[in-house]
Amino acid sequence: MARYKHIDTSPRFLAVDLERQLLPGTFEHALHHLIEHELDLSGFDARYQNDLAGALAYPPSMLLKVVLFAYSRGLVSSRGIACACREHITFIALSGDSAPHFTTIAAFVSRLGDDIAKLFAQVLYLCDRQGLIGREMFAIDGVKLPANASKARSGTRADFERQAGKLEAAAQAMLARHRANDARPAEPSLDEKSQRRIERLQGDAAQLRAWLAANPEDRKGARGGIRKSNRTDNDSAKMATSKGVIQGYTGVAAVDARHQIIVEAQAHGTGSEQELLLSVIQATDSQRTDQTLITADAGYHSEANIEQLAAQEIPALIADTGMRKRDERFKEQDKYKALPDPLYDKAHPKKGAKHYRPKDFDHDPEAGTCICPAGKQLYQNGSNCNHKGLIGTKFQGALRDCVPCELRDKCLRTPEKTKARQVMFFRGKADKTLSASERMKQAIDSERGRALYGRRFATVEPVFGNIRYNKRLNRFTLRGQKKVDGQWKLYCLVHNIEKLAHHGYGQ
Repeated sequence: MARYKHIDTSPRFLAVDLERQLLPGTFEHALHHLIEHELDLSGFDARYQNDLAGALAYPPSMLLKVVLFAYSRGLVSSRGIACACREHITFIALSGDSAPHFTTIAAFVSRLGDDIAKLFAQVLYLCDRQGLIGREMFAIDGVKLPANASKARSGTRADFERQAGKLEAAAQAMLARHRANDARPAEPSLDEKSQRRIERLQGDAAQLRAWLAANPEDRKGARGGIRKSNRTDNDSAKMATSKGVIQGYTGVAAVDARHQIIVEAQAHGTGSEQELLLSVIQATDSQRTDQTLITADAGYHSEANIEQLAAQEIPALIADTGMRKRDERFKEQDKYKALPDPLYDKAHPKKGAKHYRPKDFDHDPEAGTCICPAGKQLYQNGSNCNHKGLIGTKFQGALRDCVPCELRDKCLRTPEKTKARQVMFFRGKADKTLSASERMKQAIDSERGRALYGRRFATVEPVFGNIRYNKRLNRFTLRGQKKVDGQWKLYCLVHNIEKLAHHGYGQ
């Protein structure tokens, strides 16, 4: 019978050099070298006022190393991080076996604020020094993540007024009913459960009234409309995703195409990506050159954005909603689409056309002919007709064909009044001056434009895959736009440091 050595995994005291546990080439080694030798953390000193008196504070460098390493391993809970600092050898090495309390870690993360933006800029400088930023193309995209807030607590001030009124009315009705019962000698007095119910209704109504008093105005959207507020986190917003409506934030990132370095990261409480494009581009001014191409998907396309980019002479390829329909490479994409999921697809079914449309007519622009669905040839009665700024060719059916036709009800809206069908085929805008959106469409539909825009997906989407899947960021745990923005920047900072480690930094 084979015999083996006994492997003992029970706890024991070992003489260990903690710093040697950070092996060269790993993320933790690059992180330790970066924070200890490169980053300027003097801005954190203003947080502490224990120069002459008070307890000693944990070094911000140690807390920052622990938090960033925890985020790189998908650990976001402050309690989980504190536990790892007591039990995991890598965390023990990074923290110097100091075992900070979870409240210390939570307070440090929530108060990062503007300091994390300065650290993000310093790491970008190091990435540039290592030659990881090419500045040929910046791809911009965003990801919508749930916030630490309840979707049920969203609404306008009018909604909250109605809710408070209903709660107060329910409490008053219960009180009146129990008082009426108390007046009867045979009925028991108000029991403890009902009393707690009334107190809870009154408490909820009081919270609503207090929130309404503290927030006298509704939130305003980018176009001046009312945006729903949230009593848990008023900076978050309701936004539609492929899995339904969430209460959350949009994390936006601008990614360089050379080595997928994130050059700008922002988090905003809005689901409208159009209003975020210009602010993200403006934040990349220090990183861009005059030749840097900006790419973004159709969610960022609007006439105002395209005009602003054209006015500032910023090279950009911003897709529109009809880009793929114009691309012959995607002409068979419909056959790959799955059936709609009835649990999430809330769209109304499309209704078929009641009457024949121009696409139902057989039009040959070179020959100048047009055949109707009944097989009759229409005659041309205008080759350069202008209709609402569009120029096209108009055809009309002959009376001898249209009047006795059996398809009049499907061809004409008012067959009792209209004798012959007219149809017009447009060739484009009559005005030779193209709008900014039309020029953008021409640029993105060109062979060079399609090749450049095709790099966008491979640039930015793997970054979100790394952050969401590998780093397990599936929701924000802080509340308030400033704190959530800091947490998003922390995760993007982890991504950039990981890139530095993969390219041999600190070895």
